[in-house]
Amino acid sequence: MNKWIRQSIEFANQWNYLDELFHVYPTEPSGLRDIDGKVWERVQTAFNNKDNKALVEALLGFELFPIKDSYVSYFRYDPTAIERNPRTVNRLCGRLYEMGLTKIWEQCSEPKETNRKMGPMFKNWIRTGVLGVQPVELDEFTANEDDAVLDASDAAMSDFARERLGYTRTKGLDLVARFNGRYVIGEAKFITARGGHQNAQFADAIHTMNTRGVNATIVSILDGVLYIQNGNDKLYKELTTTYKDCNIMSALLLRDFLYQLR
Repeated sequence: MNKWIRQSIEFANQWNYLDELFHVYPTEPSGLRDIDGKVWERVQTAFNNKDNKALVEALLGFELFPIKDSYVSYFRYDPTAIERNPRTVNRLCGRLYEMGLTKIWEQCSEPKETNRKMGPMFKNWIRTGVLGVQPVELDEFTANEDDAVLDASDAAMSDFARERLGYTRTKGLDLVARFNGRYVIGEAKFITARGGHQNAQFADAIHTMNTRGVNATIVSILDGVLYIQNGNDKLYKELTTTYKDCNIMSALLLRDFLYQLR
């Protein structure tokens, strides 16, 4: 297995990985969810009248149901099931009455998931000088062959890589650097969950890394749940088998990787 993958797994499972990663991705929750006033009036009326069916129907009008329960999503897909399953409705409402209206409001308006656009956070981290060099604009980057990191938009980095390094994808890049005379390009992603969009993020980074004919070392700077040791997980299995010899690493190991290039 590539030592950078191995070290990333070890770091994630043995040390204060998340504490350190917060310096790279200092995520903050977005604003509270909007609560429709008319829907909330229906919730209050049903709650005060102890009308269980009406209470569940009203709360399904919000983006977020106030309690986590595996049966709620079924009602979203098939609202007619509310009428046919009174005991499930009653069970849910028992919890709702115990919570009270104030807590229900708080849960329904809970902030949304943190922003998935992690690229800007990664670049801001690079701009702190953590790689030992301060990122520079294109004119200075191309002025000599010294160690350097390009400070530019994703699109501008991609344009440079296509024009100078033979990169063929239109996908933007998060990193263009040069260390010990070798160019390095790559994408940075924070994979926060398994499945769906997050698996697609992993696949996208791998696609970039597998681009052929590029006069540069291509890296995938990945962080998150893919390093959790779980032989049954698709991401972990692919990481440690199919892509075990690729330059995949945590952002926290990027500096060490760059300075060992020969």
